[in-house]
Amino acid sequence: MPTSENATSPPAPVQPTVGVNRYVIFFALAILGCGLDLWTKHAVFQADAQFPLIERPGKPPLRIYWLIENYVGFETSLNHGALFGMGQGGTPIFAGFSVVAAIGIVYWLFFRKAASDLWLTIALGSVTAGIFGNLHDRLGLYHGFGHWDKGAVRDWILLTAGSYDLRWPNFNIADSFLVCGAALLLIHAFMQPVEEKPTQSPANHPPQKEV
Repeated sequence: MPTSENATSPPAPVQPTVGVNRYVIFFALAILGCGLDLWTKHAVFQADAQFPLIERPGKPPLRIYWLIENYVGFETSLNHGALFGMGQGGTPIFAGFSVVAAIGIVYWLFFRKAASDLWLTIALGSVTAGIFGNLHDRLGLYHGFGHWDKGAVRDWILLTAGSYDLRWPNFNIADSFLVCGAALLLIHAFMQPVEEKPTQSPANHPPQKEV
């Protein structure tokens, strides 16, 4: 009778491969997304002086360019925190975390071969675009502001619920890429098939003899 040593061993798992198209998709998303973020920041902040001045009784005036009045507009602001204004004053920490996250993404995608999954490639390309768009600002690489502004992220997209007092914290294109990428990762996690535990068969587990 054949012994376990002579039994056929299971085939080795197939190693995933990463095609050139995955590199193209990832870096195109990261570079173009970051470029779009930086261009829109520059354009809106340059045009800020031409925005209509809105007077408010008993409150400081505002400069807002409304696309849909009292709902969607452009308003420049400087954020020394993280996404949507959280963690004010932690610029060095967020900058360091951004660098580590970007390195981790590239390593996971192309050294651990996660880029063989197209969905992950698109999701993490979007996240990387957002990381570098805001990292550029946190490192103070833009021009035109005083020294105290260096390290602040430039936000300009304004969403309100019919009143300026009911507004979402200002954000930018980089934030949008980060949120979209995170949403894609969450959807991807729910789409993964559930691994079934192997069932026990009589061949693998013969019945024990009664004593």
